Amino acid sequence: MTAIRENALYNKTILTNGLRIVSEKIPYTRSVAIGIWIDIGSRDESAELNGISHFIEHMLFKGTRNRTAQNIAFSLESLGGSLNAFTSREQTCYHAVVLDEHLDQAVDVLADILMYSTLTPANIEREKQVVIEEIREIDETPADHIHELFSNSFWYGQSLGRPIMGTEAIVRSFSRPIVKAYMNRHYRGGRVVVSAAGNVSHRKLVNLIKDKLDFPAGCENRGEPAVYPGGFTADFFRNDSNQTHICVGFPGISYADSRRITLLALNNYLGGGMSSILFQKIREDKGIAYTVYTFADFYRDCGILGAYLATDRSRLNEALETMLREFHKMKTRRLSRTTIEKIKDQLKGSLLLGQESTQGRMNRLGRQETLTESYFSLRDAIKAINSITADDLIEISRIIFDSNNATVTALGSASRKDLNQVNWSILA
Repeated sequence: MTAIRENALYNKTILTNGLRIVSEKIPYTRSVAIGIWIDIGSRDESAELNGISHFIEHMLFKGTRNRTAQNIAFSLESLGGSLNAFTSREQTCYHAVVLDEHLDQAVDVLADILMYSTLTPANIEREKQVVIEEIREIDETPADHIHELFSNSFWYGQSLGRPIMGTEAIVRSFSRPIVKAYMNRHYRGGRVVVSAAGNVSHRKLVNLIKDKLDFPAGCENRGEPAVYPGGFTADFFRNDSNQTHICVGFPGISYADSRRITLLALNNYLGGGMSSILFQKIREDKGIAYTVYTFADFYRDCGILGAYLATDRSRLNEALETMLREFHKMKTRRLSRTTIEKIKDQLKGSLLLGQESTQGRMNRLGRQETLTESYFSLRDAIKAINSITADDLIEISRIIFDSNNATVTALGSASRKDLNQVNWSILA
C-alpha cells in the first residue's frame, strides 16, 4: 500500500469581490507555481463568439500599458521562470512558475496582463492570423482533428461541442469592442480563482493579490446544463487517407462525482498507456493499430469516457470488435486481486508523480476550486484509490458501456457500410 506524508499546508481566502485564493505551502521546495483561473471557457460562448476565450488568452500577452510583448516574454524567463496560459472548454488559466523569491514579480506580471492589456486594433489583426494558423494546424492533423469532430458529434448543437479555438470566419470577426465587452462581462471576481503551490506564504499571496488584482464584483450566470446524446449515433468524414481515425464515446460522469476515481482506474486499465489492455490486444497482439488509447473528460455537470484508434479501413471491423469485447468483459468479469492492485499502483504512481512539481499541484488546486469549490487532498485521493474494488469497476462499466448510447465518429476512408459490419451487440 502506498503511503504518503501530506506536507502541504492548505489555505483558502475569499475576497469581498468574490475572488478566491487557494494555496498549498510546501516548505521544502524553492519554486512557486501560481495560476489565475478565469472560470470561463469555450462552453460559455455563444455560437457567434465561439473561440473568443482562447483569442483573449492570446491577446493578453501582446502588450500592456507598462510592458511590450517582448518585455512580457522576458519578464520571468530572464529569472529562470516561465509564463504561459491555456484555454479549455470550461476555464482559462494564466500561470507562472518562479523561484519563491520572485513571487512578487510573477504576480506583478500576471496582474499587468490581466488588468492593463492594451488590446490594440493592430495587435488584434495580427493575432487573428496566428490563431487561424493554429486552427489550420489542427484541421490538417487527423489525429487531432478527429477529436474536434467527435466533440461536435457527441454534444451536437451544444456549446460543449464547439472547437475551443473557434473557426476562421468567427475569429476574423473579432474586434477590440467585442473583446473588451466580453472581458468586462466575464472577467469578474466571482469567476476568478488564484491558486498557488510551493514555498509560498498564504498571507503574503493574499496581500499581493489584493494590491495587484482589481476585478469588479459579480458572477455571470451559467448557460444551459449539458444534455447527453440519446441513442446510437455515427458520423463519417471522408478524406484521401487509407487510414481511418475513429473515436467511440459514451456518457460519463462529472468532475465532482464520487465515482470519478473509479472511472479513472477503468480508463487507465483499458487504455492508459502501453501496458493497457487495449494497447496490448490491438497493437501488440494483433498489430492492427499504431495508436490506441482511452480518455476520460470531466466537466462541471457531465463527462465522457471515450476511446480512439487509427487503423487501415480493412482492419477497422476487427479493431473495433476487439475494443468492444474488452468493454463487455469489464461489465461481466471480476478482475483478479493482483490485477486490481496493479491498477491501483499505476493510478497512485501517476497521481503522485504528477504532484512532484509545484505546477502539477497548482493545476490540481485550481481545477478543484473552480469545479467543486472544495479541497481534495492527496491523502484523500490515495484513500479513494485504495478503496476501489473489482465490483466497483463492474458497476461503473455497466453504467458507461451501453451500445444504445454510443457516439462514433470516423475520419478517413471508412463508410457507414463499414460500421454496419461491426457487431455492436457485443456490448449487450
